Amino acid sequence: MQTKYIFVTGGVVSSLGKGIISASIGKLLQARGHKITIQKFDPYINIDPGTLNPYEHGECYVTVDGMETDLDLGHYERFTGIRTTRENSVTTGRIYQAVIDKERRGDYLGKTIQVVPHITDEIKRRIQALAAREHFDFVITEIGGTIGDIESAPFMEAIRQLRWEMGKNAINVHLTYVPYLRAAGELKTKPTQHSVKELQSMGIQPDILILRTELHLEQSILNKVASFCNVEPECVVQSEDLPSIYEVPLNMQRQGLDASILRKLGEEVGPTPEMRPWRTFLQLQRDSTEEVHIGLVGKYDLQDAYKSIRESLALAAIYNHRKARLHFINSEEITPDNVEELLKGLAGVVICPGFGQRGIEGKINAIRYTRTHDIPTFGICLGMQMIVIEFARNVIGHKDAHSVEMMPETKHNVIDIMESQKSITNMGGTMRLGAFGCDLKEGSRVRAIYGTDHIEERHRHRYEFNNAYRAEFEANGMMCTGRNPESDLVEIVEIPTLRWFIGTQFHPEYSSTVLKPHPLFLDFVKTLI
Repeated sequence: MQTKYIFVTGGVVSSLGKGIISASIGKLLQARGHKITIQKFDPYINIDPGTLNPYEHGECYVTVDGMETDLDLGHYERFTGIRTTRENSVTTGRIYQAVIDKERRGDYLGKTIQVVPHITDEIKRRIQALAAREHFDFVITEIGGTIGDIESAPFMEAIRQLRWEMGKNAINVHLTYVPYLRAAGELKTKPTQHSVKELQSMGIQPDILILRTELHLEQSILNKVASFCNVEPECVVQSEDLPSIYEVPLNMQRQGLDASILRKLGEEVGPTPEMRPWRTFLQLQRDSTEEVHIGLVGKYDLQDAYKSIRESLALAAIYNHRKARLHFINSEEITPDNVEELLKGLAGVVICPGFGQRGIEGKINAIRYTRTHDIPTFGICLGMQMIVIEFARNVIGHKDAHSVEMMPETKHNVIDIMESQKSITNMGGTMRLGAFGCDLKEGSRVRAIYGTDHIEERHRHRYEFNNAYRAEFEANGMMCTGRNPESDLVEIVEIPTLRWFIGTQFHPEYSSTVLKPHPLFLDFVKTLI
């Protein structure tokens, strides 16, 4: 079949869940046997979110080929199991950079460079680039931001042009908000009407409307929206609050969203797929009521800052017939005097990733406590580095052991910077990024967990375990059980005498999906129950 394009836009307010809806559409079309991919176009001028503070944008998700992207790509991968690349994430910054580079090379032959057609043409090229290299039945393109934003205008114009050029091979799914005014006791559709009117003023008529709501909408409200917005009644669906984001695909399926999409794109609808594995997972989630309490030791007190870690733990708990109860512990507040109180009642602790000096000593205090009290501990990226520093200080005896990231003058640089990184001055996109190989040591805990001797995992860091100290660490009981076969860099450390004490330089959370949770998280949670 010819590739079909689905453009997902949002109106009224941000954070309505366009990423979840895009992922749900992808999942439903996959269940019908179609090959899909999902891409995110963000209207901010940053080249990528890699330099953004997590408080600004939540976690930075990394693709297998090393692109720092928006956290929505994590939703795409967890829901559908696809592996995204740099082509699945595009920002205004990348668009303008590409156009300016072409202008500097003289590719435009002296023409005046303008938003239309040059910027919009580059956006259109990026939208179609994935299908130009590999055939997909459906390309789902989520446009970040909200209709009416100044920075979104070029993307809207590009979509308008593509829909005109592609005819029935492209549709728009528009997500809006229906607020409930408690004082009046009424649900209001006017914001949705204004959002659609704004979209129409840009030359785009939505084909399908998804109404985000905290309360269930009666059919009369859906009919009113259909009538006022020129959308067929069966193409107006609601996305109400649900106990879990993973229930959204089935909620959309019950309302015929996937069937409406196929009809609009001129494809045969066929029977509704059962989605048995997904339903089995949801039933397992509903049945998992006994809680397991896990601490997240980090410095970003924001749910989205550790989104993939949170979801990976939640999924691992479900497959262990438990409900993960996650407790954030601000590492800036952890001292030797209060660490016992702050970690009391936790079955296990995750030492979270991050950058910079703030909160480092608190993480080390937490690690010392969990190590000496044999509390299962999982250190990820910077968390692994803090495990190494704590061990060097309190077991080996190098009291000034540190990372050169925080203390360049340290005499015991157990965490150091690679030679290839020392000459780099730009911050963005210059770390060790993407998937790298790792050989697992025979007889190690991680070798047993993975069930293989070689793995590939995604990285996002600049500093590494200093191999000059490897023999000293292993002589004192911390084993280096995962190493890169090409560079010999240490990827995994573990203390085999403890119940579960593992640090990974890579980010396993990026590889955990709904139907295939990551083995490290599965085994970690299994140890806690």
